[in-house]
Amino acid sequence: MGPHGLFWWVGAGVLVIAELMTGTFYLLMIALGFVAGLIAYAFDAPLDLQLAIAAAVAFVALLVLRRVRFSRRRRGLDVSRDPDVNLDIGSTLTVSGWHDGRSRAMYRGAEWDVELAPGEPDDAPLYEITALRGNSLIVAAKKPPRTAGARDA
Repeated sequence: MGPHGLFWWVGAGVLVIAELMTGTFYLLMIALGFVAGLIAYAFDAPLDLQLAIAAAVAFVALLVLRRVRFSRRRRGLDVSRDPDVNLDIGSTLTVSGWHDGRSRAMYRGAEWDVELAPGEPDDAPLYEITALRGNSLIVAAKKPPRTAGARDA
């Protein structure tokens, strides 16, 4: 194996190892380009053709990865209301008093701005965080849990 073949093998190996450390799959796609360059080398292609094939395969693999990986991204989702993004959503807190739908309350060891969600009562004993807007917690009255024997009236 000549020096070009060793270049393709070492390059692909280094990229695969680096990919294992990052976990993004982008370096793996470039490593595929290196493997394509190695295959071109195995067919005795000139160096400039090997480089062109490696670059083309890596580029196409990156485009395919980007299209497949990010096409399922949830677009238009309001992350301020997503409990997978904001772990505070769904937590409960008490609010001592309201002034025009706003208040301050202790939550997680700090004082937070609290806003009452539209249409929610201001006399509930507990409130549930439904969203975050900047550094303000948007809350709604916490519904009492249903008991096992309760019937709908």
